[in-house]
Amino acid sequence: MTTVSRCYRCGEQYEEATRVRCTCGEPVWFETDTTAFAWDECRDYDGMWRYEPLLPIDRPKGIARAAGGTPLVRSEGLDAVAGCQVYVKDEGEHPTGAYKDRGSAVAVPHAIATSGGAVGTVSYGNMAMSTAAHAASLDRECVVLVPDEISSVRLELIGQYEPTIIRVDGDYGALYDDALTLSTELPIAILVSDAPARISGYKTALFEICEAFAPDVPDAIVLPTSSGGFASGIWRGIRDLEAAGLLDEPPRLYLVQTAVSDPLTRAFDAGEVDPTPLEDDEVGETIAHSIGNPDPPSGGRALAAVRDTDGAVVSLRDEKIRVAQRQFAVDGGFCVEPASATSLAGATRLSERGAIGADEDVVLIPTGTGFKEFGTGDPSVATKQTSRTALPEHLASLLAGS
Repeated sequence: MTTVSRCYRCGEQYEEATRVRCTCGEPVWFETDTTAFAWDECRDYDGMWRYEPLLPIDRPKGIARAAGGTPLVRSEGLDAVAGCQVYVKDEGEHPTGAYKDRGSAVAVPHAIATSGGAVGTVSYGNMAMSTAAHAASLDRECVVLVPDEISSVRLELIGQYEPTIIRVDGDYGALYDDALTLSTELPIAILVSDAPARISGYKTALFEICEAFAPDVPDAIVLPTSSGGFASGIWRGIRDLEAAGLLDEPPRLYLVQTAVSDPLTRAFDAGEVDPTPLEDDEVGETIAHSIGNPDPPSGGRALAAVRDTDGAVVSLRDEKIRVAQRQFAVDGGFCVEPASATSLAGATRLSERGAIGADEDVVLIPTGTGFKEFGTGDPSVATKQTSRTALPEHLASLLAGS
């Protein structure tokens, strides 16, 4: 099992398997020996465990074995919308409907092996569901810390896995730092959004994309961004493949945020190395609640990933996100959550700016399914009505005009 971690910024190395942050304040990730890795070295396993040699644990039991292996679909119907040649990496195909399963598939078994106690997380969305599900599949106690004002719909989705759910009032954003402290003081491993084992799991999405394109490489990858953890994982995967000699020219990484909570966009536009946390009065309501993070813990690392690959960060308002969510469905056939729709809206914005060319291969990563979302779509669905006896004539009339 890999226990060596390193800070991406200052290079400090640690032997502690449970360390999350460097003494300099930045997040750490696990070191990976890629010198002997080649595509033909992949394991004969399904999903993300094909890349077991590049992961910090061996393939575990439970639903972790169902993680990864999501489809990469060439979606010509979205080309005109996005202004490029679109491929969709549909992460909504995971067991709990989101990319978080890649992280939980590694982080939950890793935590069980290294700490032996309960596992937990700070989340009221996809990460909560994913952590609880993976813990349940390994018969491990799970504790989920949610905000006091959480909706009943969210509670129902999380509660189906029967974790212990604790509603916490006060500054919910401050629970990230609290979780790091509690994990050292109590017999519980609270797996935050950028825990090193999660990052290891996330990088497998990049491996799958690049293996599918090999020996070519996509020109760009566009993904929604909240904490910066998934972007960090994609960048870690790029660095691994570069070290293995499998990637000469990395794809450009484009990150997308909601305009009402976009500290990374502001930092990128200002040329800053780290994002400045937004105050409460700077943050608004959005349908893309999954990425409304005013203080991303891996924000500096996400910005480094963007600049290292000559990418960019953009943000969009809800009206653009709603349109993109509908276009994903009508023009591509994909049901995505609002946060995921920002990948398409972002690609459209970048094409309009000239950052993405019409002849370029661009991978959009919708990070979560829309089937778990309630009240985010258009409630005024158009319908037609007729009697059973009049149905043949009615259909003939409709089809004649199609």
